[in-house]
Amino acid sequence: MIARIARNGSVQIGVALASGLVLGLWRPDLAAAMKPLSDLFLRTLGLAIPLLMFALIVSAIARLGRGVGVMAARLVLYFQVMSLLSLLVGLIVGLVIHPGGSLGLGPVPVDWSSVEPADPLLPAAPTSVPGLLESLPGTLVGAFTQSAMLPMLCLAIVLGLVMRASGDRSAPWLTGIERALALMLRLLRLFLRLAPFAAFGAMAFTVSRYGGASLWPLLKFLGAVYLAALCFVGGVLALVARLCGFSLLRLIVWLRRELLLVAVTGSSVAALPLLIDRLERAGCPTELVRLSLTTGYTFNLAGSNLYIAVALLFLTQFAGVELSVAQLATFLIVGLITTQGSTSVAGSAFLTLAATLSILQFVPVEAVGLLLGVERLMKCRSLTNVLGNCVACLALARWQGTLDRPRLVAALAS
Repeated sequence: MIARIARNGSVQIGVALASGLVLGLWRPDLAAAMKPLSDLFLRTLGLAIPLLMFALIVSAIARLGRGVGVMAARLVLYFQVMSLLSLLVGLIVGLVIHPGGSLGLGPVPVDWSSVEPADPLLPAAPTSVPGLLESLPGTLVGAFTQSAMLPMLCLAIVLGLVMRASGDRSAPWLTGIERALALMLRLLRLFLRLAPFAAFGAMAFTVSRYGGASLWPLLKFLGAVYLAALCFVGGVLALVARLCGFSLLRLIVWLRRELLLVAVTGSSVAALPLLIDRLERAGCPTELVRLSLTTGYTFNLAGSNLYIAVALLFLTQFAGVELSVAQLATFLIVGLITTQGSTSVAGSAFLTLAATLSILQFVPVEAVGLLLGVERLMKCRSLTNVLGNCVACLALARWQGTLDRPRLVAALAS
């Protein structure tokens, strides 16, 4: 019995978190040196996941039967609606909570020269409407150049379509890709067994570096982001789940191990191999699971969108800048574009926020340096990304009429 509990992945991560917490409080200097454990884990994932996603998309598209155009249209429509709703929820929570109000002390004059700078290469753009419209082509290009993930996904889609059109002539190539894919999945599942060490290192470093009262000025912002994530999950995602005929709470309980892994690593893609197995067991077609999950990790990042919307309002409110309705509408348009270049790799939402600010110029881009202190505490961002993509996969399968409901009911009941 004890050995069985000890082999449980959730228990191992829980013990690692508790150990990191104790070490961070007892020996902060030694705990800070544990940071490479989590960094090495995330960097290794960062190297492997793009190749995995490329192979998944090529295989999924090449194996698709008829109706692929309809499914792709539904996929794009669903992702865009969720992106817009997540940005709106983030704006509403930011306007109601007013996180940048400096705890009721009024606008704070900020010396931006003392703020830690962001990427100095991010472009500047005019804030007038004509100038903004002129900058939109550059914004679209920036969404592709901001990270290598988006161009790789587009290349995978094109290659998958070519192999699908080639038919039997591409069969040997497709077989080779799928064998490589199966090998990568097995190796990643083995590698994920090291997650407790990454959890230990991340917790020890976080407590030693950010514990205490040093985070107090940013606690209101942190609470606003978590509240926005809770509103989106409890409102939008719960409604989608109910319309599709399953309980969101049961889905969360069923995915607890994968969600815990994402929480301790801070990376949405950390649980990708495990989620593929889970959703296939829940009755989703293999091709749809691979396509929706992999593309969703670039185009359906609701948690990152919530964070960007709340962060924009926090920084403008902190600087005493009041945004008009037109400026908020402009942010929605630009945000729908810049967030398409984001990825689910840890920290990518921070770079997307900097790129969005560089276009809008509501506050200096250097203002994002204020948020570095709580960047590692934004666990709700990754959790919302993962949960949103799992719900999307089930919803699209239901929309397509390919969801095996008896298997879904049996899986969630287990």
